[in-house]
Amino acid sequence: TAGRNHVTPRYMRHFNQLWLTDYSACSLERIFSTILAWHLADFGGDVKATCSKLVACTVAVYTTISAELLPTPAKSHYTFNLRDVAKVFQGVLQSSPKTIGGADEMLCLWQHECRRVFADRLVDDADSLWFTTLLDSQLKGAFNKDLATVTGGTTALYGDFMKDDSSLYERLPGMDVLTTKMSAMLDDFNAVSKRPMSLVLFPFAVEHVCRILRILKSPFGNALLVGVGGSGRQSLTTLATAVADFSLFQIELSKNYDTTAWREDLKVLLRKAGEMGESTVFLLSDVQIKDESYVEDLNNLLNAGEVPNLFAADEVSQIAETLTPVMKQEGGADFSPSGLWRLFVQRCRANMHIVLAMSPIGEAFRNRLRKFPSLVNCCTIDWFTAWPADALHTVAHSYFRDVEMEESTREAVVKACSFFQVSVREASQEFFSELRRHNYVTPTSYLELLGAFRSLLDVKRSEVSQAKSRYDVGLEKLQQTAESVEGMQAELIELQPKLVVATKETDELMVKIEKDSADAQQVRDKVEVEEAAATAKAEEATAIKVECEAGLAEALPALEASIQALQTLKKDDITEVKGMKNPPGGVKLTMEAVCIMNEVKPEKVPAPDGKGKVDDYWGPAKKMMSDSRFLQNLMDYNKDNIKPEIIEKIRVYTNNDAFDPELIKKASKACFGLCCWVRAMEVYDRVAKDVEPKRMRLAKAEAEFAEVSGLLAEKKEALAAVEAKINELQAQFTAADEKKKDLGQQVEDCSQKLDRAQTLIGGLGGEKDRWGASSAQLGEQLFNITGDVLIASGVVSYMGPFTAVFRERVTTRWIEYCRSEQIPCSSPFSLGATLGNPVKVREWNIDGLPNDSFSIDNGIVISYARRWPLMIDPQMQANKWIKTMCAAPKTAGLVTFKPSDGDFVRSLENAVQFGKPALLENVGEDIDPVLEPVLLKQIFKSGGVDSLRIGDSTVEYNPDFRFYITSKLTNPHYLPEVSVKVTLLNFMITPEGLQDQLLGIVVAKEKPELETEKSALILEAAGNKKQLKEIEDKILQVLSESEGN
Repeated sequence: TAGRNHVTPRYMRHFNQLWLTDYSACSLERIFSTILAWHLADFGGDVKATCSKLVACTVAVYTTISAELLPTPAKSHYTFNLRDVAKVFQGVLQSSPKTIGGADEMLCLWQHECRRVFADRLVDDADSLWFTTLLDSQLKGAFNKDLATVTGGTTALYGDFMKDDSSLYERLPGMDVLTTKMSAMLDDFNAVSKRPMSLVLFPFAVEHVCRILRILKSPFGNALLVGVGGSGRQSLTTLATAVADFSLFQIELSKNYDTTAWREDLKVLLRKAGEMGESTVFLLSDVQIKDESYVEDLNNLLNAGEVPNLFAADEVSQIAETLTPVMKQEGGADFSPSGLWRLFVQRCRANMHIVLAMSPIGEAFRNRLRKFPSLVNCCTIDWFTAWPADALHTVAHSYFRDVEMEESTREAVVKACSFFQVSVREASQEFFSELRRHNYVTPTSYLELLGAFRSLLDVKRSEVSQAKSRYDVGLEKLQQTAESVEGMQAELIELQPKLVVATKETDELMVKIEKDSADAQQVRDKVEVEEAAATAKAEEATAIKVECEAGLAEALPALEASIQALQTLKKDDITEVKGMKNPPGGVKLTMEAVCIMNEVKPEKVPAPDGKGKVDDYWGPAKKMMSDSRFLQNLMDYNKDNIKPEIIEKIRVYTNNDAFDPELIKKASKACFGLCCWVRAMEVYDRVAKDVEPKRMRLAKAEAEFAEVSGLLAEKKEALAAVEAKINELQAQFTAADEKKKDLGQQVEDCSQKLDRAQTLIGGLGGEKDRWGASSAQLGEQLFNITGDVLIASGVVSYMGPFTAVFRERVTTRWIEYCRSEQIPCSSPFSLGATLGNPVKVREWNIDGLPNDSFSIDNGIVISYARRWPLMIDPQMQANKWIKTMCAAPKTAGLVTFKPSDGDFVRSLENAVQFGKPALLENVGEDIDPVLEPVLLKQIFKSGGVDSLRIGDSTVEYNPDFRFYITSKLTNPHYLPEVSVKVTLLNFMITPEGLQDQLLGIVVAKEKPELETEKSALILEAAGNKKQLKEIEDKILQVLSESEGN
């Protein structure tokens, strides 16, 4: 059968029973000696010599431990078989001549493998010490060496993951190097994982990772990790899987998860390992086992590598088709369906490593081991014991590294945290022995303590110091006010006569300024008249100047063009003209005009008809052009003083149509420039004669303007002097007026300050003593804040399940320990005084929270605990309080549901999405696994939005969401797997709470009007206290934020 299920005699009578006896020690030695001798063939001679003795020692250890460590109800896994012996040699066979250099190194490896196979399952220190003694005696008897000599006096660990380029199974370096390597691998995992892990890797955790890695790297290696919830089984397995570079497979539970879904997940797992050939780690915790049939399937997987009848025929065909190429590649010959299926099962066993995380608490673990022996026979067991003291210290140091405190105090706090963990474990044993109530102390509780202390210390320091500072500032302001009253009265008397004198001086200055201002206005009027006349002259001159410039605008462009034309002429051009024997008419006409302009006289030559003589300019013109300064003389020509007779002669030429520059240009380039020059001179002379009278008028107007401007400047200087005097007087008046206003303001301020001071002293004088007492109390509280917050964090993290008596007992031990370690703390300690808010507590009481300190402490724990609360509430008082406190309109509306409700997951999803408080009522000792993501707050980013996966759905997470759980069970037994996910709170009624409630019931029956009046007074008193607190806070805030007087 798949396990130890009951088989009836009626069924067994159909079979012949065959009993296989155990092998003898001699047979075992023969078998394993042969195997080990074959492996050691390439090793050194001293290593080979250890073969027979090692086998004999291993068989002796196996037979001794099988006979001595027998299974008990608390140690039901103490069963050993030949597979354990085989596992020892399987580990030894991983050695290599490169890593084993001598006999001592082989013996060290052998003792390591014996510890991993036999000792890692031992539950307490006594059994571990017994096994160590057994190993030591075997080594001494066979090799005459003790255990310390073989191991070098240190913990020996082996693995193949330290070197990236090597897969040799070798002894690992010291714990510091190993921790550094493991931390680097954790960082690499967190960099790529969607669910990064925040782990502190202390030696205890690193050793467990190495143990799990050894199992995963072993052929057909499967692990059974046994420990209470929160001990790190799943986190360390995840890290070991990442270090081994395997893929991790886990099931995701939902409300409707059943056997069918389980079988589908197994199909995915087996096809991933057997068909795709991926090295896969299947991690399953006992809280995920919703049906015992799951364990039966696991038993089959561990034993045979398959689950009978899991795959349908078409799926088997698909697998066979996929594995056919693999069979060819591996050189197989059996391509039948059965042969391909055997290959699939072999690949599943080789690539799939099952890791079971189970808790030893309760009957389930013992029953499963009894019914399904493969959980022990086919798994290497790793028992997670309680964290040792060095682990507790290492984790605490890591958490408090950045907390601001003295080094001696930090060390004392670290020791105190370890003491808290141990003391609560002892108190839990007393709790069970006296009241038969279960409470489990897990590493998660310790981490909650560290996290609560780290987060609360700075907050409470800030709150207390700020509150004390407000009271101190308020007292200082009151003291300053009292001291300032007399000084302000004297100052007010002194300021009054100064204000009278300043007013008189200001009035006299004002009279003088008015007289001088009238004189200045007369001068200003005269200046304005003369300034208007000067402006008129300036406008007349400007108009004339504009006319002159307009006339010149006609002549200047032509003049400039002619000058440019002359500048373009070269000596060769003139020589060319001069060399003409028979010049064209245009050339002769141009040269005649140039000669006339330069007053060159013509020569008398015979007329062409022979009758008399005529004037000829060509000869004189050639002489004129022979002058080297000919062109320069033309450019420097005195155009402003041309004789009228010359202009008269020239106009004959300019009026001649033949004297056109464009026509002349055809005859000669040089004459073109000369023609332009002559015409420009004529135009300039004509314009200049028209402009000259205007220039004379302009000169006269400018002279008159200069004369008027001089007189005006003198008047302005006189006006400026007068105005300067007035400005000086005005400045004196302004200063005097400012002085008068300043004195008046000083008198007004002094009067107001005096009134305010008297009001302040009159209104707050009575608060002085109370504020002083409050400041002193807060000072003492600030001194004790480290110890108080430490104890308060312990109460929040550990004390929830305890009764009031046990809470008092444990906190008393904590106070004594803190005082012995010089950690200042209050005595007696009060959680309400350290973390409570009186106004908030009063609101809780109005909403139905019992008024006793035990219930109030529970309310404070709910407020500060990181995990959602699970309240043991047989009297339903917590249930009533939550419903009243979270009712609309105080919140978005409470969502209430029970585990028996068919749609409670949908209700929870709506509450998470819309930020509503949710109350889960009437839970039993088990909590539905679908709630695990909510309880563990497994929030992740999806599309930039905080999200939470509940069952098969992913919903947006609203930070306003709150989750409360209540149970009616009187004495529930919550296993560590449950308690690590919630904050357990004992809400059972106390004598004080019962008395108060009974009194309320009696009064409501006998005197209902008194009950009504009491309720009204309670509400009114709560409102008054809240208002009083707000007013006091406002006053202290104003006083503390005010600057100066």
